[in-house]
Order: sequence, then C-alpha cells, then structure tokens
Amino acid sequence: MYRTENDVLDFVNENDVKFIRLAFCDVYGNQKNVSITPLELSRAFGTGISFDASAIKGFGMEEKSDLLLFPDPSTLAVLPWRPAHGRVIRFYCDIRRPDGSPFELDARQLLKRTVAKAKAEGFGFHMSAECEFYLFKTDEYGEPTKETLDRGGYLDITPADKGENVRREICLNLEQMGVQFESSHHEEGPGQNEIDMRYSDALSSADDVTTYKSVVRTIAELSGLHACFSPKPIRDQAGSGMHINMSVRRAGEEAMTEELKNGLLAGILEHIESMTAFLNPVSESYERLGVCKAPKYISWAPENRSHLIRVPAAAGEYARLELRSPDCMANPYIAYALLIEAGMDGIKRGLKPPEALEINMYKAPEELLSKLRKLPDSLSEAFAIAEASGFVRAVLPPKMIEAFKYR
Repeated sequence: MYRTENDVLDFVNENDVKFIRLAFCDVYGNQKNVSITPLELSRAFGTGISFDASAIKGFGMEEKSDLLLFPDPSTLAVLPWRPAHGRVIRFYCDIRRPDGSPFELDARQLLKRTVAKAKAEGFGFHMSAECEFYLFKTDEYGEPTKETLDRGGYLDITPADKGENVRREICLNLEQMGVQFESSHHEEGPGQNEIDMRYSDALSSADDVTTYKSVVRTIAELSGLHACFSPKPIRDQAGSGMHINMSVRRAGEEAMTEELKNGLLAGILEHIESMTAFLNPVSESYERLGVCKAPKYISWAPENRSHLIRVPAAAGEYARLELRSPDCMANPYIAYALLIEAGMDGIKRGLKPPEALEINMYKAPEELLSKLRKLPDSLSEAFAIAEASGFVRAVLPPKMIEAFKYR
C-alpha cells in the first residue's frame, strides 16, 4: 500500500507512468475522472486539482462551482488494459471546497466519517458485495442491442456460458488492481453474470465495488459487448442485484458475537424502509423487488434466499449477514454508510430481531404475508419515506437527500 506522496512519486518515476487519473464519484455513484501528468502530481497532493462542479449532475449550481480533487495515496492502482509503456494509474480522491472544507456531496468522505465514528465507538465493520450484470451484444456502431450474449442459466459452462472468457479477463484485471474476488459464474438470466468480491473493511469494499463496475464495463467494451448493471434490464428474466454481506466486530475480536449479530440484524430491519430509496435508487429497481428471488417482505431467516436478510451458514471470521434487496444502481458509499449507522443504532439500543421465519417466502400463504412489513412499492413511495425519516436526516447531509429528490 502506498501511504505518502513520496511513495507515489517513487512509484511513478520507477514505473514509466505518464498519465494519472484522479477519480471520484458523483452523488449517484457514477465514476468520473480528471487526467493529469506526473508533473502535476505534487500540486494535486498539495493544493488539489480543480474541476467545474456545475457540470456534474447533482453537484450544484454555477455559483461557487470550483471544487478540488486530492488523491488518496492508498488507492493507487495501475490500469492493466492500458499500455505498459507510458502507464496509466488511478487514484480515488477526496473532494474539497477551495477553503479546504469537505464537499458535502462527496459520498466517499461520508463513508470515511462513518467508519471513523464506528471505530471511535469500538466497532469495526467488514463488507463485501455480490454484483450481478448482463452482457449484451453490440451493433456495427458499438451501440448495445437487446440481444444477450448467450442463453445460459445458473452455473452453466461452455458452450451454454459464452461469458466465461469475459469474466476471466475481468477477474485478472481486478486482481492486478488489488481487488480480490472469491468466485465468478453465470447467473440465472441469459447473458447474466456474477463476480463476488472478498471481505474487507467498509471503505475498501466500497472502493472495490466502484472499481469493479468500471472494470466490467471496460473489459466488456474491449470484447465488443455492453455490460448492463440495471436492476431489471429484461422484464421476464431475473433482475440484477448487489447483495451486501456485513459483519461487525469489537476492537480486538476476530469474529462477530451473537450479541452484535442480533443488534446489526435488528438495526437494519428497523430502518430498511427509510434506506430503500438509496439502496434501490431508480424506478426500475422496484420492478425487480418481489420476483425471481429478489425480496419484497421485511423478514429474515438462516440460509434462506427467499428473505430480505439471509444469515449464511458460516462461523468464526466468516459469520455475516447478507442483505438481498440492494442493486448496483446504488452508490456503494452511501449504501454502506446507511447500513453501518443502522447497525450501530441497533447495537447501541439493544434491539432484538423478530423470530426467524423458517418458510419459503415465495410460497407463503397470503394470511402470513399480510401481517409483514413490505419494502416500498415504488421509488416515489421509497423517497417519501426517506424524506420523513429522522434516521436518514441524521446520516445524510440535506443537500445529498435533495440531490436524489431531483435526480
């Protein structure tokens, strides 16, 4: 890991680096970047590199629109698909105003503050994401078509699975960029794929999700394909989710205790309706929920994928919860910050989760389902709940909430 400006300058000088991408995300989680040369790197670390915030959707108006990017040395990564001669590297950056204050719509800094708050209270959160996507063929102009790469299904292999080599290239590029993955496979839908990333601290995991989406799209394009992360790109096929795995440990402990697990579980269940607008932030998100193994009701159970939260059959350092409602249109920094705050609230208040429902939710009788809370039916309903939530207002800056309202 590169920790200081000098570490970075040494790497640049020793590895024929010619271009440096200063990357950040807009408030919705879309990656942006400014490219500079090595001659400008010291200025980037010292006084920042400016850009026009008014040109970034959701960032603000033309007045006072100058913002500055400051690279985080620990996020240095070489872009493996670029030439070895005249290398290109990338950093994730903090966004600040000219007076040095943090920019309130920088979701990465929001998550950094949330992680620091949790650490100060003796908690460490670990996260990972399972991100699904579709591969579509492109036309002679490189534009995406509605034809999927293959007609394969869950865990199929070649020849039914035609995405095998694309996933291989994605995984190799991720590995070279320092993103560790656990597994990759064909998913249920035709042309649908999944690559699961390894557990890490919350900030690194959110960075990994952002890197992952960029690499998937790049390698797909280099392969003559289009990668689509939309939650429901094909109406009668499985939707694409971003299942989030979470654990929380006290400082010095190697595993999540039963007490912490119960608080984490109860806190997420307590606040899930108010968070849904940010975990499922587009209208299409609500076409996915409730069908093809995507949850609709607020419930949990061990090992049961028909519920909102599954507790996998894992112990020790691998003990965790899996939240199955989010999709890849969510900004991972905002999603993680909300989930950490919800978990801490549950732990500190000593909340207890309801009894597990040992039932297949897709075959449950209406009599049972009518007694359960549900996730919102639409984005407008989800956002109305979020706006009225004291929890959301305590976690997210007002301008961040407003940016989603007028997206």
